[in-house]
Amino acid sequence: QVHLVESGGGLVQAGGSLRLSCAASTSIFSLNAMGWYRQAPGKRRDLVAHITAGETTNYADSVKGRFTISRDNAKNTVYLQMNSLKPEDSAVYYCVAQIRASYPYYWGQGTQVTVSS
Repeated sequence: QVHLVESGGGLVQAGGSLRLSCAASTSIFSLNAMGWYRQAPGKRRDLVAHITAGETTNYADSVKGRFTISRDNAKNTVYLQMNSLKPEDSAVYYCVAQIRASYPYYWGQGTQVTVSS
């Protein structure tokens, strides 16, 4: 069981930045992967960024060059640095963790990000 708690969401103007944090209840060093998804009202939940235990990252095309995912194993925390935010980035952002490949994700409760134009 992995408990995830997100923080760092809020209201920001277009072009601004936010950093989301996801604190895990267990050591993340041995987790297969962690990541961030987001869901806007009326839309499906989509992957934003993903980082493996070997620190391989991948990003949705819509955020490449603007968002950066990172992990601090000593703090059992994953971050999502979001720069050059756009109104279309507004959504609830969810942190996920995967213990082993092909296992289902654990999900956090989500944090709201709102970007005003």
